[in-house]
Amino acid sequence: MNHPTKSAWYEIRVRGQLSQRLLGAFPGLHAEIQGADTLLIGTLPDQAALHGVLARIEALCLELIELRRCGGEPASNRIRSERDV
Repeated sequence: MNHPTKSAWYEIRVRGQLSQRLLGAFPGLHAEIQGADTLLIGTLPDQAALHGVLARIEALCLELIELRRCGGEPASNRIRSERDV
């Protein structure tokens, strides 16, 4: 059974404070430095896009700490733009 996938809002936490150069590998995602980690936040259109982000994290030898699917839209207005990165 094949169901169309809707876009979803994700929070992806990786270990370390990513440089601007590394953040450039994640266009369309907003980044927040939180302590020793970086939180990548944004809407991804489908599972293929999510797997693409995860593949980039692996290819850059970054440590994935947490992945959260938060629904279709952000819960707060703290994110002005998904294209900050």
